Amino acid sequence: MDINKLKILFDENQIQERIKEIGNELNKLYGEEEVIAVCVLKGAVMFAADLVKHLKMPLKLEFIRLSSYNGGTSTSGKVNAVNIALPDLNEKNVLIIEDIVDTGLTAKFLLDFINCNFHTKSTKFCSLLDKKVTRLTDVDPDYYGFEVDDKFLIGYGLDYDGFYRNLKYIGYIDKSDLE
Repeated sequence: MDINKLKILFDENQIQERIKEIGNELNKLYGEEEVIAVCVLKGAVMFAADLVKHLKMPLKLEFIRLSSYNGGTSTSGKVNAVNIALPDLNEKNVLIIEDIVDTGLTAKFLLDFINCNFHTKSTKFCSLLDKKVTRLTDVDPDYYGFEVDDKFLIGYGLDYDGFYRNLKYIGYIDKSDLE
């Protein structure tokens, strides 16, 4: 991939400002109540790390790993639970932190898993990006940073074949430029 063909969609300042706004909304929602934040690896790690810095309530941070892309540029349509070990979430406020809700298959899988295995006090889904145009399920995030079109996005946790997660911005590239 030629990184020079990457076009910036959201720069670092836009991302950080929106994350701060989401943090303020979550602080109003939870107040002083305890929260267990569940970060979906690997893509959401940058977003989760920056988001939790703005959260003022007592918070535990957990990590799970799901996959649906398998190295390609579009979802495989099948969610693979690489590591979904979670502590006891019964009667807890759970905040799922994801990088992007695309088809909604991963979000639905995770919400179904939590709802089938735990009786949470509350479960909220927070995603940095919401790609409604590609949704195949009726799952929408409770909180999201930006709504995006059907573009192949890279940066700030989003990767191409495992690379470019470390970019401070979110860019997009035409799929024809990926060869």
